[in-house]
Amino acid sequence: MELWHDRILVLDFGSQYTQLIARRIREAQVYSQILPCTVPLATILAYRPQGIVLSGGPSSVYEKKAPSVPKDLFDQGIPILGICYGMQLVTHLSGGDVVKAPHREYGRAELVIDDRSDLFKGVGEGGSTVVWMSHGDRIERMPPGFRSIAHTGNSPVAAMKRDDHKRRLYCLQFHPEVAHTPEGSTILRNFVYEICGCKPTWTMQSYVDTAVKQIRDQVGKDRVICALSGGVDSSVAAALTHRAIGDQLTCLFVDNGVLRVGERDQVQKTFASQLHLNLRILDRTNQFLDRLKNVIDPERKRKIIGRQFIAHFEEESKKLKGVKYLVQGTLYPDVIESVSFRGPSATIKTHHNVGGLPARMRLKLIEPLRELFKDEVRVLGKELGLPDEIVWRQPFPGPGLAIRVLGSVTKERLAILRAAETIVEQEIRAAGLYRDIWQAFAVLLPIRTVGVMGDQRTYENVIAIRAVTSLDGMTADWAKIPNDVLGRMSNRIINEVKGVNRVVYDISSKPPSTIEWE
Repeated sequence: MELWHDRILVLDFGSQYTQLIARRIREAQVYSQILPCTVPLATILAYRPQGIVLSGGPSSVYEKKAPSVPKDLFDQGIPILGICYGMQLVTHLSGGDVVKAPHREYGRAELVIDDRSDLFKGVGEGGSTVVWMSHGDRIERMPPGFRSIAHTGNSPVAAMKRDDHKRRLYCLQFHPEVAHTPEGSTILRNFVYEICGCKPTWTMQSYVDTAVKQIRDQVGKDRVICALSGGVDSSVAAALTHRAIGDQLTCLFVDNGVLRVGERDQVQKTFASQLHLNLRILDRTNQFLDRLKNVIDPERKRKIIGRQFIAHFEEESKKLKGVKYLVQGTLYPDVIESVSFRGPSATIKTHHNVGGLPARMRLKLIEPLRELFKDEVRVLGKELGLPDEIVWRQPFPGPGLAIRVLGSVTKERLAILRAAETIVEQEIRAAGLYRDIWQAFAVLLPIRTVGVMGDQRTYENVIAIRAVTSLDGMTADWAKIPNDVLGRMSNRIINEVKGVNRVVYDISSKPPSTIEWE
């Protein structure tokens, strides 16, 4: 494992906010890494962390088989911050009492700060601050050696600490990582700077320098191909790998027939003409569409597309002497989900570059972005000199429009969807909303409805518009697009896209829905 910068480990107990903890610490330019709470003590110590955060979680510490950590972890002299369930676990393992609270405390609360010497330094200048609570248990009795450093009307011990040379333990009943705790970032910064002694060395420039060296060491003199889609992830992965090994890299762009309007031309312009990368464009439209013919199930679509991609990459790599590696734009959230302490997440949908890969693949993988969140990838893209139209491009699924054409994928149905999708993007950009919205796109539904056009009955297709706001795609809310913008989209789609007579707007959040419909 690389130990080239200060590191804060976040032990995950199943909280929906665990990723936010890591993100907030990284925003303080300190590297943070998430591990499942089930990892052995020896593994934790091998990372030589400057500090450890115990996340929240849905369990109660007094339940049978409640997740825990080795008690010896507290005796290593490493500063530890317990958040919500993490606080209750510290209490339980250190000899205090945790009980079910008379009333669940959820939502905003006023935190009265009793000690502003370290964790709350510079917080609550008027003596109190607003925090976000989400818990059903409370600290009935603090462990020996601990003292309360903040309280609320419902929680006499809303924060506590034990600060000695052997046990530097700090605990919060609230969640500093969420936006609803306005001074939460300051609290986390105090922990990593003041208490753990970390330096703000986690920058994209430092990441570039280290990643370039790692890629060079891994590849040597071998050749590499990159699966380039034109999206921000694969584009940044390609640019970073090119920075490391130059002409040893060849990018392959597969036109699979399920791309958006102008996708192929944009990739050719940016990567071949502007960035001067070795780029080969493979037109495999007919092969992909033949394999997708009459396929309805979205999982089958994803797996077919994933396997076809790899088949074409491997076929092309044989023409390039010495190719042993394939670059992919895997991000940190994909890695986190695969190592959750509850085990790999249930398969909601397969990513074409993960679940779609064949079990025995000839090429070895290079994943230079696997430590980064999406927003960090965008910063890295700017650091590498990629144009804004690539860096700020909204996410586009690997299987492309195949999973936005619900039901059978045909050239005719793809043409309808492409035209509608183009109008959605044009109107979002014209309204100045493109950077504010995580994703906005059209979906062609597998139904037809009755309409009236020119005094005549029609029986035609339905387009759904989907637009969401999000920080990282893990959770999302439907975007509150102004009615007049929605009206222009609907009017243009019905008037300009032949075969559509109805437009609907999706107002579902994630969860319970996913962002994509398939």
